[in-house]
Amino acid sequence: MSDTSPTPSAPEPFRVSDRDLDDLASTLAKTMAEVRQHGVILDRLGSEPELLPAADRQAVGARAAGAAGPEQADGPASVFIVALGSETYTTELAALSDWVNYLFLPTYGREISTSRPWCAQWHEHPEAVARLHALWLAWQQFTDTEAGLSGPSTWHRDHLDQTLAHLRAPDGPFAACTTNPNRPNHRVLATPAPEQTGPVA
Repeated sequence: MSDTSPTPSAPEPFRVSDRDLDDLASTLAKTMAEVRQHGVILDRLGSEPELLPAADRQAVGARAAGAAGPEQADGPASVFIVALGSETYTTELAALSDWVNYLFLPTYGREISTSRPWCAQWHEHPEAVARLHALWLAWQQFTDTEAGLSGPSTWHRDHLDQTLAHLRAPDGPFAACTTNPNRPNHRVLATPAPEQTGPVA
């Protein structure tokens, strides 16, 4: 007896317009950044508390100027990136980079000029990392539903505008970096040496 069931026909090809495709790509990039961010948060929640080595505690103390003490038994005393140990810092910087690359720069990047310098290697500028991380922390707080309808407006006024004014100022952390997109440049400016304290001879 022969099989008389009809052969399934090939499905019709699904076509997406270029405009819709751009929207999908943008949505996918944002979703991927959120997934990475959630992964970092889950890693934090699932990991065992980790104490910083003594050398890292001293470095944190020097960077934070006493604002952040040594880590407690239940985790770091601060969520601010400059107060984190090297391994946690690396994880946090990766999550921050996703936010900067997929949300901050496409939305707020603005054109590079002599009055608005930028550096593609921003992650090598400690002040830029600190300012962008603080901005990202505030963004997480003020774009949460608990912040209310005025949360994003407050974030723009109190956090974004101030950060952009300092970060991209002609004398800001990128003062020696790119001022013309056709001539990329990167140089970390020297900071004042810390005062040496010791026994008086």
